[in-house]
Amino acid sequence: MKFKTCAAAAAVLCAFALPSMAAVDGDAAVKLMKDNGCTKCHSVDKAKKGPAYQKVAAKYKGKADAEAKLVDFVTKSPKVKLDDGSEEDHKAVSTKDAAQIKNLVQWVLAQ
Repeated sequence: MKFKTCAAAAAVLCAFALPSMAAVDGDAAVKLMKDNGCTKCHSVDKAKKGPAYQKVAAKYKGKADAEAKLVDFVTKSPKVKLDDGSEEDHKAVSTKDAAQIKNLVQWVLAQ
């Protein structure tokens, strides 16, 4: 009887853990970035007009609200301050698909 209880508990834990452990679709994230012109200002490892995705990931590493903050950032066009001191509106991604946005943000955070 103990085995059935343990197995049931393990199944419940896996059911809750799997969605957060789902693999990021890198190809879809890169396509969404290219389609929205993100790569004009950002790259994975080099600063352009905007910070490198590795720098963004490092900034948010270990922060519980990282994903929520980045989702907000890529969907609401906030003002950003550039290295030269100027400011401009950050372009929002064109999709309203929450799964695509979440995938994009998780990809950035994984860099």
